[in-house]
Formats: sequence, C-alpha cells, structure tokens
Amino acid sequence: MESVIDKFLRYISVETSSDPDSETQPSTQEQTEFMKVLVKELEQIGIKDVTLDEYGYVMATIPSNLGDGVKRPKLGFIAHVDTSPDASGKDIKPQFFHNYDGGDIVINKEKNLVISPVDFPELEEYKGETIITTDGNTLLGADDKAGVAEIMAAAEYIMTHPEFKHGEIKIGFTPDEEIGRGVDKFDVARFGADYAYTMDGGKIGELEYENFNAASAKIFIQGRNIHPGYARNKMINAILLATEFNALLPVEQRPELTQDYEGFFHVVHMSGNVEESMIQYIIRDHDKSKFESKKRLIQECTNFMNLKYGNDRFRLELKDQYYNMKEMVEPHYHIIEKAVEAMKMAGITAEVKPIRGGTDGARLSFMGLPCPNIFAGGHNFHGKLEYVPAKSMEKAVEVILNLVTLYEKSN
Repeated sequence: MESVIDKFLRYISVETSSDPDSETQPSTQEQTEFMKVLVKELEQIGIKDVTLDEYGYVMATIPSNLGDGVKRPKLGFIAHVDTSPDASGKDIKPQFFHNYDGGDIVINKEKNLVISPVDFPELEEYKGETIITTDGNTLLGADDKAGVAEIMAAAEYIMTHPEFKHGEIKIGFTPDEEIGRGVDKFDVARFGADYAYTMDGGKIGELEYENFNAASAKIFIQGRNIHPGYARNKMINAILLATEFNALLPVEQRPELTQDYEGFFHVVHMSGNVEESMIQYIIRDHDKSKFESKKRLIQECTNFMNLKYGNDRFRLELKDQYYNMKEMVEPHYHIIEKAVEAMKMAGITAEVKPIRGGTDGARLSFMGLPCPNIFAGGHNFHGKLEYVPAKSMEKAVEVILNLVTLYEKSN
C-alpha cells in the first residue's frame, strides 16, 4: 500500500487551481485531468463502480461486505480537488522538517518567509513531528489534496483488507470548491449516501457542523473623468468613491479583527480608474439575523452614496452563496457523536467548533445530505506559509476507518 503521505506528494505535484473568471465547470482543464487520475487509481484498487461525469464529479461506491439482508447507513466521504487561486499552485516543491523542535521554521531565507510559533502558536502542538511546508513560492495544496489523499488511502486499505467489515461506502471528489461552485451540479440522489463527511477541515481534531452564512457583494461605481487641469467641481473620481464607500463599513467587522462567531465584511478586490471602478466583498456571519443585517447595511451604504452623489453612480450586485448547515445537521446529531467517537478511538480529542468559512458540506446539507466537516490536518491555507503535519494526515485516515467501523456496528 502507498502511504497517505506519498499520495499527498503525488497529488500536489499536479496543478489544479480553480479559476473564478472561467465560465466552464470544472473551471480549469487541469482539474478534469486530475479527476481522471483519481478514477484510474480507484479502479486499480478494485472499485468497479467509478464514474466521472461531464461536470467533473468523481463518484465511486465500495459495496458492503456484510452479506445480503444486512442493512447499514450508506456512508460518504467527500473532498475537493481544486486549490485556491489566491496563490500559485504550479510547481509545488514541498519541504520536510523532521522532528520539529518547536522553533521558527524558515521556509525561504531569501524571501524571509518564516513560520513562527510567535505568530502561529498552534505550531507548538507538533513538537517532535514531521512538518511539511512549501518552499515559499507557492501554496502547499493541503486544502484539499490532504483530504483527497486521506480518502484514497482509506479506500485502498478497505479494498486490500477484505476482513475489514463495512457497509456501503460512497466516495466523492468535487471541483471548484474554492470559487464557491463545488456542488453546483452535484447529484445527491446519484451519489446515494445517507450521511457524509467532508475531509476539508484544518488542525487535527477539528469537527465542524456550523459554518458561516455567506454572501458576495460587488459595487460598480460610475465616475466622471475630466482633464485634471480643468476638473474643479466637475471631476468625480470613481477610485476615491470606492475608498469612501469602504470607509462607511464598520472597521471592527473586518476579518482580521474578528474570531469565533463574529462575522465580517471582507474587501477582496478593488479595480478601476477615474471613470469606473469596482469594489468586491464577501459577507459572513454564523447568525442568520446578523447576516441579514449585514446585507441590509451594504445596501444602505449604496443608497446613501447614490443620495450623496446622485445619478445612480453606485450599483450593487448582492448574492447569497451558502448558509449555516447547523439547522440541517442537528436533527441528525448522531453523525456528530460518531465523529467524536471515531476521533476518540484514534486517541484524538475532538474540538467541535464553528468553521470560519464554508465547505461543500454546507450546501450539500441543504441539498438533503447531512454533511459535517472533519479535519484534514493543514494550516495557513491559501498562502505560501501553508503547512501540514504528516501525523495529522495519518490520523485522519484512521478516523475515516473508525467511522466506517462505527457505522458498520450501528442499526
């Protein structure tokens, strides 16, 4: 059997960044090619029911080996293959820091890129372990190639150990999660699971069934460009209007100043010139009423700026993206209890906490497939300081197998 670490290293060597500007699904051809690799590997370990559809979804079924007439819930495991477009995912060169001593990890001396426990105190939890990092030129891809590798490693173990008892197991790999389209065309009925888990969380022990309610907002601003030598009382600079709009939003509700259940407005993109500009936000809050208040506020800011400058100079496009899965998962709370027990069996204390983000599982839960999120082991996603402890990935595989065992023993 190939280790989960070896699988991970193979997978991150393939670029699968998603592209928010693409109108295709998957958004990049590289994701499709990588999905074909996964299909081949699933078939090579003996899984016969493997499909890759036109939208880039891989689905596979490991049949129950409990015998005819023994019914158990059909259990699914899901991960996404794309990496974030926030940093390059091409030519990833991982580094290994064995027997980590608890100090600074210098990943790129020339660029002065350091992962320090001063800035990232969770590093101290991994003393003595092997830490895998980037070389400082790309992201690492643990989000979510770690999850992909963990599911594949567990599947290989199950298929090569016929004595391991299990009910029917469903495997799903999705594209474009990082750009919010991960399950746009995911066929829950065809997938066929009763319950599922996304392997897409962070540090070891994380278990999440609460996530943000999420919306995106784009504000298009029409200025008026006049020669600066003759601009007095005539020019309307769209760039300055964009900065003025941003100043209307509460400073304390920026992501860098929030934590736990606190929501935020996050400006993610600004572009334009004197004549026209655009400012883009993501809006997040766990609490539905606060989420709606945030959306109202951004609409009120738009109205105010139009009142001030007239002529509908500001145009808002506001779209909901996904919702807090809590209300869909809590009626099936036993799936959380089983995950807690699966971690306990692996010697891990579960840390049940709200995810300050979203996963494919959030939308899947509203599509009829209760789907909490389990750790994949990585840290500092979407950037050049991303890292993953090797042991965390190994433990994630163990948790998957423990979950399969727990469902095999359930009625």
